[in-house]
Amino acid sequence: MENLFRLVDNDQDFFSRRCIWVNGPVIIGAGPSGLATAACLREQGVPFMVLERADCIASLWQRRTYDRLKLHLPKQFCQLPNLPFPQDFPEYPSKKQFIDYLESYARKFEINPRFNECVQSSRYDETSGLWRVKTVATCGSNRTEFEYICRWLVVATGENAECVMPEIDGLGEFKGDILHAADYKSGENFKGKKVLVVGCGNSGMELSLDLCNYNASPSMVCRSSVHVLPREIFGVSTFELAGLIMQWLPLWLVDKLLLIFAWFVLGNIEKYGLKRPSQGPLQLKNTKGKTPVLDIGTLEKIRSGDIKVVPGIKRLNTNSVELVNGENHYVDAVVLATGYRSNVPSWLQEGEFFSKNGFPKSPFPNGWKGNSGLYAVGFTRRGLSGASSDAMKIAQDIGEVWKKETKQKKQRTTACHRRCISQF
Repeated sequence: MENLFRLVDNDQDFFSRRCIWVNGPVIIGAGPSGLATAACLREQGVPFMVLERADCIASLWQRRTYDRLKLHLPKQFCQLPNLPFPQDFPEYPSKKQFIDYLESYARKFEINPRFNECVQSSRYDETSGLWRVKTVATCGSNRTEFEYICRWLVVATGENAECVMPEIDGLGEFKGDILHAADYKSGENFKGKKVLVVGCGNSGMELSLDLCNYNASPSMVCRSSVHVLPREIFGVSTFELAGLIMQWLPLWLVDKLLLIFAWFVLGNIEKYGLKRPSQGPLQLKNTKGKTPVLDIGTLEKIRSGDIKVVPGIKRLNTNSVELVNGENHYVDAVVLATGYRSNVPSWLQEGEFFSKNGFPKSPFPNGWKGNSGLYAVGFTRRGLSGASSDAMKIAQDIGEVWKKETKQKKQRTTACHRRCISQF
């Protein structure tokens, strides 16, 4: 509390805002990473506050994913700490099932985020030794500014906070529909249409397959190299098999074996325009964060010609696309499966822990803790299992300090928030 008084003394604008003292960490983001951290803190007996800019938990899953989406990995590798998936869930839960799981997770651990609060800035105040998080809360047409004061700040906005919009010549001239994969739900509205899918990652592959299943004619742009692996090898999850082999063999050899297995199951994919990178799939994932594609049926449609693979785009015209190889194709719509990026640099005023690309500078497994009470969860490029691992480390680290200073035994605790200025 002494630090809080010091903060008031040195800030002339302090009383012009609705200010809330949080007796515990502030977690920014109510996706799986934020929920996992909150649940682990709850188990440690540490109170917390979760801020979320959307009106629901896991907004990426609820608002910006396509209907046919399923978890790419078996459910045992995707469950959050301290709560397994229901036994009656299939090995690869659907989008709806995963959302139901997350909502039950929030209820079980009594996680109640403050929704519709968009963080404008966060900075560490050297004078007080506290974090200052400024937000704008929206309710209909009403906007209210808040400032949260806390000792610990957990960044849980993740790797996929904002859509990546590519620069394509002629994009503004194209007269057909243009949408990002975040706005794509199903191929039902594209029946009988020629659709250009820009991107050949997991999203681009699955959207192309979905479009094909709705009798559209997709062409998938594959500008760079890509690793395509079967989702399962000999009835075992490729991810699980790789993890088992890595216990005895070095990474480079595991990569070699995975590619041999992939060739055995999928055949030579390069003759269809899918060129493999020079680095192995696991090495590429570790060094550049590029996830290999797990095939769930797209390659079969590519072999049959129902999905065309085309090279890079030179430019878009009114109703066609000109490719770098000189070919021109008529298209009715363009779907941009060009991925997402972190938005941390836009609001976190800090330059030591996070780099300009919005990821921690220290690679896994050391990218979860910064200085002055700053933490990051969900930036490992290792999916939900990586986020869960970070969440447990963060909660344990904060919990040790909390218990030492408050001399409390491990028990469930309700978050304690005191208003510095009460204007509610």
